[in-house]
Amino acid sequence: MSDTDQHALTIAEANLPVIDLGGLTSGDPAQKAAVARALGDAARTSGFFYIRNHGIDQALIDAAFAASKQFHDLPRRKKMKYWSGFTTHHRGYVPLEENGASFPKQINFNEAWDMSFEAAADHPDYLTGWRMTGPNIWPDLPGWKETVSTYYNEIFALGLRLLDALALELGVDPAELLQHITCPTSQLRLLRYVPNDMPANKDVVGIASHSDFECFTILMQGGPGLQVMNADDDWIEAPPLPGCFVVNIGDIFETWSGGQFKSTQHRVNNIGRERYSMPLFFGLDYHSIVEPLAQFRTPETVAKYPPIKAGEHLMRMTVNAFRYMADARAKGEFSTDYEVPEENPFKREARVLVAE
Repeated sequence: MSDTDQHALTIAEANLPVIDLGGLTSGDPAQKAAVARALGDAARTSGFFYIRNHGIDQALIDAAFAASKQFHDLPRRKKMKYWSGFTTHHRGYVPLEENGASFPKQINFNEAWDMSFEAAADHPDYLTGWRMTGPNIWPDLPGWKETVSTYYNEIFALGLRLLDALALELGVDPAELLQHITCPTSQLRLLRYVPNDMPANKDVVGIASHSDFECFTILMQGGPGLQVMNADDDWIEAPPLPGCFVVNIGDIFETWSGGQFKSTQHRVNNIGRERYSMPLFFGLDYHSIVEPLAQFRTPETVAKYPPIKAGEHLMRMTVNAFRYMADARAKGEFSTDYEVPEENPFKREARVLVAE
């Protein structure tokens, strides 16, 4: 099975974990430890998992989806007032043609509203520019900011609970990880996949195959299309399940765990129909240095996972993901003192399956 082949195992053919998070808030240390073990087992095997009993009210999820649709239903000329290219910290509207520096040769059929952790306008990284840190912008829609910011805060708090549990599973004091989360680059995307009559292939996708650059991603999806690569490097369909979020491990946790957790490759096929989804990329402060944690530090892991600055890893992977950033860099409007590789070093190739 190659990246040009959109086929994947179905959920019936693959055993995908559905983890109940109730034990994290039960007050019973044994129940919390059991949930942490289940999360760790999933991170080492499937690389992604569903979570239920997560504490996020369905009414809030529905309101956030409705807010996303309300914005995306606006005429393009109104949406472009909030174009992310007007910023240097990537906030606002991302039109379809911004998705990748190689457009229109390769098309990612989605548009998005991007926001992140709220930072003050005098934050040093915002003043420096091109560091994914700063104040959010908001469309002029009554109640929109309140709904979306409430959803962001709830999902971010869920991310903190997951981080605490994964730290427990790895035998790490949660404070060791939490020290890196004071003004993080944790981004929420309100995605709309655009209806079209184009074929589904490697150049025409919903979103091309990639891993996420942060700790993990918490995704609520409104329809089918997502495929995720498990630890055996097989593509698996990951359709929405009622009341569940999908969580996938990102580059930072693969590094912290010395490769025990795998950063999960995933993609969204071009299904041709409108589809909404809301991923929260749970990240660290821009200047946090990421390397294998002490108990996972060996000559092999140190060589494989040299220290990286979390924000620079995010930026070097993002520069060519949005055309306005690639254009600004080409014009010398911003320069990087870090390498911008052709592809993410965490990328994995799908296993080739022999048809029976």
